[in-house]
Amino acid sequence: MAMKHVAFLLLAFLLVSSDGEEVSREVADLGAPADTPALPPPHKIVDAKDCIGACNERCSLHSRKNVCSRACLTCCNTCHCVPAGTSGNRETCGKCYTDWKTHGNETKCP
Repeated sequence: MAMKHVAFLLLAFLLVSSDGEEVSREVADLGAPADTPALPPPHKIVDAKDCIGACNERCSLHSRKNVCSRACLTCCNTCHCVPAGTSGNRETCGKCYTDWKTHGNETKCP
């Protein structure tokens, strides 16, 4: 019985609205995925010396810079990549960077 009332109200709303075509188009657009912005390219590391500058940039806004830098350098030396920016974008470096965990099952790489 309640379903009939909901259907009736929805139909009445569509009939009363001034532009029913626009309403149906908006309802159809609700299921469409939003365009996601492109991720910035990561710092691809060729030489281990390049890790220092990339990690300094990555950890520049971190509250615990020494901890961040130590983890970043470890990840950089192993994965040969540091994500662009000061946070996020970890997936641009691949599974090596995203799947590495600490003993406490936390993500290792910043």
